Amino acid sequence: MFAPKYTTRWLSAFLVVYLVSLSFVVFLPAREASDVTGFVGVIAGWLSALGLPRNAADVGVEFVANIALFVPLGLLVRLLRPTLWNWWPVALLAVVSSVAIEVLQLVIPGRVTALSDVIANTLGALAGLALAKWLAALRSVI
Repeated sequence: MFAPKYTTRWLSAFLVVYLVSLSFVVFLPAREASDVTGFVGVIAGWLSALGLPRNAADVGVEFVANIALFVPLGLLVRLLRPTLWNWWPVALLAVVSSVAIEVLQLVIPGRVTALSDVIANTLGALAGLALAKWLAALRSVI
């Protein structure tokens, strides 16, 4: 097992890689972003082929993708700050980060801002926190 010092360094490195990757996804102009996140359209297409209206499929898949996008934030914050068990600091971090992203997207060509993105991102960060808690509980049982 890694010593805590090395574990913290690896987790910090993962956090930096995650934040850089997140920046590419959320700050690219719409045309380039669709190349990176084209899987959302593909999955929505599959769902519409199964009978779900295309517009509903697009909205639903994008919402779930935004949740998944922020799960690592909650997980990594919790792993880097083991004493952080409360949900509200993670929720506050996610809300502030999401609002900042949405405001910055106002000036990026073709990008659209939405309150649903802030909600989904916050839910994702909280899911990451819950995952970290679950993993910690599982580890204490084993």
